[in-house]
Amino acid sequence: MERIVYVNGNFVNENEAKVSIFDRALLFSDAVYEVTSVINGKLIDFHHHMKRLDRSMGELEFPKKLDHDTILRFHRELVEKNNITEGVVYMQVSRGVAERDFNFPKDSKYTVTAFTQHKKLIENDAATKGIKILLLEDLRWKRCDIKTTQLLYPSFAKSKAVAKGYDDAWMIRQGYITEGTSNNAWIIRRGTIITRQTDNLILSGITRQVVIETAEELKLRVDFKGFTQQEAQDADEAFITSATTFVTPVVKINERNISGGQPGKITKLLRENYIKKATNTAI
Repeated sequence: MERIVYVNGNFVNENEAKVSIFDRALLFSDAVYEVTSVINGKLIDFHHHMKRLDRSMGELEFPKKLDHDTILRFHRELVEKNNITEGVVYMQVSRGVAERDFNFPKDSKYTVTAFTQHKKLIENDAATKGIKILLLEDLRWKRCDIKTTQLLYPSFAKSKAVAKGYDDAWMIRQGYITEGTSNNAWIIRRGTIITRQTDNLILSGITRQVVIETAEELKLRVDFKGFTQQEAQDADEAFITSATTFVTPVVKINERNISGGQPGKITKLLRENYIKKATNTAI
């Protein structure tokens, strides 16, 4: 069965969806996006995603924001039309169609598209067994805090990691780990959870924010600071967070096993409590 997708206010079969060759998402990656998870047919952390969408559009000087209620309606309709009980809704907003010019167009109309994917978010091998991480140099631009579609280097990094037998990559800039290719990076040392402070070199993850709240509710200490490769490899536990992975344990970094090569106890606790919190607040 073909998916029903959303294109500028219309729901169409995926093989009928079309975007102009002059769309700035295609020509310049002049677009932002959000991925909202779905559990039991409900949207996870939706309002947080909308706040970040507004920020991304503002940082790129998009002339106006989008109406959140409209977005919520077509998200829910996509979930229903595609019978998504567990998976994601991907939404993208480009500056629109204009003649190719590096200067921002003054009067283009946004291109808004969205589609769904079925995914096993709660029960999957990565959550049960953990993932292996390869460390690579961070060669991205310096506005990683904006959730743009400019993802070629993260795609390159993940492909390189998979080719070497790993599941994903964490990136290093000036001696400190920044983040993963599509996730935030965390370690645990002597009971303290450590993740990099938010700045222009990482994306402030929505799941990251809720996991911080979850940790505080569990009376766990969280430190916001950079950590080195050595500190990561010497950690008691490690994990990643993102909208599609929730809290997923890291059991190997380069050639070093973490937590004996098994998911750690605190990581498991965080995952369980995050899922409980997220599903209780889903809409």
